[in-house]
Amino acid sequence: MNYRHAFHAGNFADVLKHLVLALCVEHLKKKDRPFAVIDTHAGIGRYDLTSDAALRSPEWKDGVGRLLDADMPDEALRVLTPWLDAVRAINGPGALTTYPGSPALAAHLARKSDRLHLCELHEQDAKTLDRLFAKDGRVKVEKRDGYKALKAVVPPREKRGLVLVDPPFEHRDEMAHMAKAAMDGLSRWPGGTFIFWRPLKDLWAQERFDVGLAEWLFEEHDLKPEHILRADLWVRDLDTEGKLAGAGVVVINPPYTLEADLLAVMDWLCATLKQGDGAGWRVDGAISGDSLSVDEF
Repeated sequence: MNYRHAFHAGNFADVLKHLVLALCVEHLKKKDRPFAVIDTHAGIGRYDLTSDAALRSPEWKDGVGRLLDADMPDEALRVLTPWLDAVRAINGPGALTTYPGSPALAAHLARKSDRLHLCELHEQDAKTLDRLFAKDGRVKVEKRDGYKALKAVVPPREKRGLVLVDPPFEHRDEMAHMAKAAMDGLSRWPGGTFIFWRPLKDLWAQERFDVGLAEWLFEEHDLKPEHILRADLWVRDLDTEGKLAGAGVVVINPPYTLEADLLAVMDWLCATLKQGDGAGWRVDGAISGDSLSVDEF
């Protein structure tokens, strides 16, 4: 699959991914010490929802667009507020015209003492990203393969922070590339928080990634089950043709509050974002080879 993000900015997959990112950044801010956010596939940073690409495929209307003015239960409001407030602040008053990608979201939430390291291999996208943050001294942009960059940029000098790995899935073997990056990065920085985004498209490849990563962590790093968390959302039956129906994240070394926060909001989130029969979600930390079969969807 080719997940060119300009066509999908603000959709249901972004909602879950950026909610998790915001919750992780907010947790890091609970301590005074600075932290780093490393984004291996940063894109252009923010997305114009009035552009031709967004107008041809306005997926944001069924994602963030459904949530901005929704009547939320108290727990959903508590969990979603840091992310939604950032979206509103980046837009200013009036209608939603811009969606903040991960770099813009992290930059908005981070403090003056924190730092962002953004990698983007696509030449024009890297230039756009560099222009966006040209006046922000906290941000370094590199035109670079984010997978290869991990060996050089982790652990960061702050010794605190997170890595977001969010590739466009342009290659058939993207899961294998991501698995290798996970192992390389975690070998160098076992205490860092790593967020791996992946589509729920090729279920067997996704499951091999999840289970293989979990088993490797338990065997090589002696991590406990609470050190790995999976959160997935699908807005209709995954077997339906057409646009992406499901996506989610695997988080290594998640904040201890993340699982409870997600469990508090996912049922409402799924009901609000569903686009057809068969919608569902899961949040689990005990990933094993028996944790999922295709029939359970």
